[in-house]
Parts: sequence; structure tokens; C-alpha cells
Amino acid sequence: MECMKELGIGIVAYSPLGRGFFSSGAKLIEDLSKDDYRKTLPRLQPENLEHNKKLFERVKDMATRKNCTPSQLSLAWLHHQGNDVCPIPGTTKIQNLNQNIGALSVKLTPEDMAELEFIASAGAVKGDLNRADYRTWKNSDTPPLSTWKSA
Repeated sequence: MECMKELGIGIVAYSPLGRGFFSSGAKLIEDLSKDDYRKTLPRLQPENLEHNKKLFERVKDMATRKNCTPSQLSLAWLHHQGNDVCPIPGTTKIQNLNQNIGALSVKLTPEDMAELEFIASAGAVKGDLNRADYRTWKNSDTPPLSTWKSA
């Protein structure tokens, strides 16, 4: 991320609430309809969910100390990364939008940031965010840069 900042490249934080996981934790699975695609996500499978639930509980404890929700804490962490980071939480409910806006009022200290970064350190979360068949840059048909023509 430091390289991107040095080059002036903005970062769009996709799915910053973990497909709803930061809203409900492991309870999310119980509340999903039987055909909700999130039931197929690797991070929410039983072999990964128990581990990830422990990480969520640590975030939830910190959110309680900060007098906010885990979702607000997640978004606040992103906002504290700098003006070149833009989270795009998806929501279909106005009350969730209003709650997300509340993240702008959450103040994090350098110690808070370090604790959150430790919780979410590389390899801490088990399971991929998306299924293997999900279309991402990894399996796109983008032509090589060398073939691009300028206008």
C-alpha cells in the first residue's frame, strides 16, 4: 500500500464489511436465506468460520470499547488509512447507510490502529473472500498492457 501512496494511486476498498460478516459475525450464516450466495463463500464455511469468528469477537470487543459497532470500526480503520483510500460498503437498507456514515465519527489512536492491523495481519483470516469461480482480475480477459494503444 505504501508504494501506491507514493505513486498517488487511490485504493478502493471493496467489500470492507466482509460481505456482512462485520455486521453480524458468525450469526450472519444463520440469518441468510437458503439460496444466498454468501453461504458458499470460503470464509464462511464451517472449517474457516470458527477461526474467523474469534477474530470478529476481538474486533467486536474493541468496537465496544470505542462505543461503536464492528462495521463502524472496520470503516473507521479504512478512513484512518488516508484520503486516498475509499471504502465502498454495499447496502440496501437506509439504517445501514446511516450506521456506516457514523464511522466518520470514530476516532482511532495509533495504538488502536496497531491492534486492528495485528488482528487482520496477513494470514490471520482463514478462507478466501470469494469462490474460485468468482470473476476477478485474476481470471479476467484483459489484454496485456503491451498491446494497448493510446488515443
